[in-house]
Amino acid sequence: MLVIFTDLDGSLLNHEDYSYEDAVPSIERIKKLRIPLIFTSSKTRIEIELLQKEIGIKEPFIVENGAAVFFPEGYRDFKLNLPKLNGYRVIKLGKEYSYIRKFISRIKDEIPLKGFGDMSVEEIAKLTDLPPERAKYAKKREFTEPFIIEDISKLPILEKEAEKYGLKITKGGRFFHLIGKEQDKGKAVELTTQIFKENIGKIKTVGIGDSKNDLPMLEVVDIPVLIPKFNKQYEDIKLPRVIKASFPGSKGWNEVVWRLIDEFETAGN
Repeated sequence: MLVIFTDLDGSLLNHEDYSYEDAVPSIERIKKLRIPLIFTSSKTRIEIELLQKEIGIKEPFIVENGAAVFFPEGYRDFKLNLPKLNGYRVIKLGKEYSYIRKFISRIKDEIPLKGFGDMSVEEIAKLTDLPPERAKYAKKREFTEPFIIEDISKLPILEKEAEKYGLKITKGGRFFHLIGKEQDKGKAVELTTQIFKENIGKIKTVGIGDSKNDLPMLEVVDIPVLIPKFNKQYEDIKLPRVIKASFPGSKGWNEVVWRLIDEFETAGN
């Protein structure tokens, strides 16, 4: 079985308008073939749930840069020895959001930074270009905090202080993110892959991303795919087997996924 892990912003979703329209042909093939499409994103649980509903899938997903993996209850009759939460079986790798907010409160006077918890829905909407309704869901964090920092030269000091708290900083498309030291997209993908192998047997994994915080995911999949940025430049990621999409966003995503499904189906016949 082919299993696809994909970043959202700047990959499946266009950077400028968050549209996945150009990826619809490949998404329809994925649905028809029942290929697991696992969103692996910095987005929150509610944001991913809404996108899954819109697209018409109900698959496992990885939230907030590898902070947690959510398997829908009863998913493909998998045997899952995991805690239950809100209709899911869940693997938690990240810190609680309240813990991260305490760290921000402690450090803010020394290093001025502004997290989503310090911003109004309107501010988040303006910074992200999201409609206010979606910005409201982006603010509902459970494990990590996207933030902006006034003085970028203070980032190394912030990283040192974060480490003392068991936290680290990663860079996504538009924001820095304070996340748990023990989490990243790669660890979450590895654990999810293991569950699929235990329940299905042999699988081939694809990982699709466009940013530095996607590197841990791209390093652990069988087929890493790099999507160019909206300015057509690629993140400086050096992987021996990497496939580079020709176009940014959903158009590039569609092009590569369509080709990979073709190759997978040909190999199976």
